[in-house]
Amino acid sequence: MVWLRDVLPSVTDAEPDEAVPVGWAFLYFFCLLCGYYILRPIRDEMAIEGGVQHLPWMMTATFVTLLLVTPLFGWLSTRAPRYRLLLIVYTFFGTNLLLFFVAMMGHLSPQWTARAFFVWLSVFNLFVVSVFWSVMVDLFTPAQGARLFGVIAAGGSIGAMVGPLLTTGLTYLVPIPVLLLVSVGFLVACGFCLHRLDRWAMAQPARQGSGQDEPIGGSIWAGVRSALSSPYLLGICLYLFFLTTTATFLYLEQMRMVSEQIPSPEGRTRLFSLIDLVVNVLTFLMQVTMTSRVISRFGLASALVVLPVASAIGFGVIGMMPFLAVLVLFTIVRRVGEYALAKPAREVLFTVVSREEKYKAKNFIDTAISRGGDATTGWIVSGVKVLGVTAGQMAWILVPLSLLWGLVGWFLARQEEKLRQSRTMVDLPPSK
Repeated sequence: MVWLRDVLPSVTDAEPDEAVPVGWAFLYFFCLLCGYYILRPIRDEMAIEGGVQHLPWMMTATFVTLLLVTPLFGWLSTRAPRYRLLLIVYTFFGTNLLLFFVAMMGHLSPQWTARAFFVWLSVFNLFVVSVFWSVMVDLFTPAQGARLFGVIAAGGSIGAMVGPLLTTGLTYLVPIPVLLLVSVGFLVACGFCLHRLDRWAMAQPARQGSGQDEPIGGSIWAGVRSALSSPYLLGICLYLFFLTTTATFLYLEQMRMVSEQIPSPEGRTRLFSLIDLVVNVLTFLMQVTMTSRVISRFGLASALVVLPVASAIGFGVIGMMPFLAVLVLFTIVRRVGEYALAKPAREVLFTVVSREEKYKAKNFIDTAISRGGDATTGWIVSGVKVLGVTAGQMAWILVPLSLLWGLVGWFLARQEEKLRQSRTMVDLPPSK
């Protein structure tokens, strides 16, 4: 990938010596999200097959699973170097996919297998993406992150476009369970990209002897304690909780309306694939043309605040017109805003914290906090509907909540700037 040193700087903000690691990171994220988006349309259909009324239970099961997995990951991170740790993670999830393949091909308890797959893929998505960005914020400095994370995220967006297309095409050729094996292949490719990035990091003079390839150390609960004791990390928790709460409401309503208005599984799967494809095409276009420039020129606050403001407007529209078409359109706008702006900006927030916080606290925040928001919102929506509250009325409640979410984003951007100015990038102390 040496040729990237000549090509990449001419089309992005990358420096020549950054081209090779950015290229591998780009390919890494491509493989990761391509493998995931091969499976995502299947998960959404299984959510309906498992019963929309059971979605709060499935989300709660996801949350509980993450509560069990997060300490285990913390324990592993105290004992395994970064490269070995990630190989363990990918081997574990790849083995899970093989087991699901056997269960689906053998038609073992189809309804429970569908529910289990929904839970598993929800955990898989959050966990492996969180770990990926932990590696990225460990490899690159805050200044590099502001310039390069949008480009790297674009690799994931391309993978997210290719994944649904592969799913659609391969379903005409092979049984659906075979798609799980294709996803395993992409996980193997992720391991190879990780190996190349690890070799690059080890060759950097500034990193030799720095201990960044060593086990992180500390307690397995250190990430939880850090996340709950640091005002900065608590702010990130709150930002993500607001994001998840509003997104889960949209997801539940979309699943309900789709199950009521589109009777065939094939039609529903095509709709889910189309939504994914549109979202990912628009996200990619924004990432390669706007993300880095917005963060660099207008500051981190702009990228963190734009999604909450757009959400406040969107929920107001849904409050007046709670229809499936409006819901789908708003979902597309929100997901594009999240993936193209809010997500890269949120990752920049972690470039000014310690390595332990990058791997442990970040993983706890990205997984347990996110899925905790899913579960909480699921039960709240179910509860208020019992009281006769309509989707339109709930949407109006989310308007001021979205504005509060925007204030949290502005606060975090201010704090990140202060931390960036006051901290060195070698063995950062915990943020308090």
